[in-house]
Amino acid sequence: MERLFVVNLEGKFYSCKHCKTHLALCEDIVTKSFYSRNGKAYLFIKVVNVSAGEKEDRMTITGLHSMADIFCVGCGSIVGWKYETVHEENQKYKEGKCVLERIKLSGPDGSNYSVSPETYGGSDADDV
Repeated sequence: MERLFVVNLEGKFYSCKHCKTHLALCEDIVTKSFYSRNGKAYLFIKVVNVSAGEKEDRMTITGLHSMADIFCVGCGSIVGWKYETVHEENQKYKEGKCVLERIKLSGPDGSNYSVSPETYGGSDADDV
């Protein structure tokens, strides 16, 4: 059995809403303008305490990308995805970065974000 080492972040950070495992620092956000099937998502330059699934090619609205789902090491929940290879030149800034879905996170203040059908794509306090 492998021994699990978990990184504890200091400062303002996002964590898994299910098990509270630390995932990313607020200062490592590249942009908050991403969306997933579940609503808002944030692109991070660095995340911790995740494991990556199988890499697969996916066609998105911005083109073909090789991506892998990422899972919280604390509880195994899918929390987002990682851009492994980006084929469109104008999208290369995403390569090697991770997207965390906001609905699967607890915010820096410990709050959870939920989206009702009427408010898809709503905002939360940390968007300001």
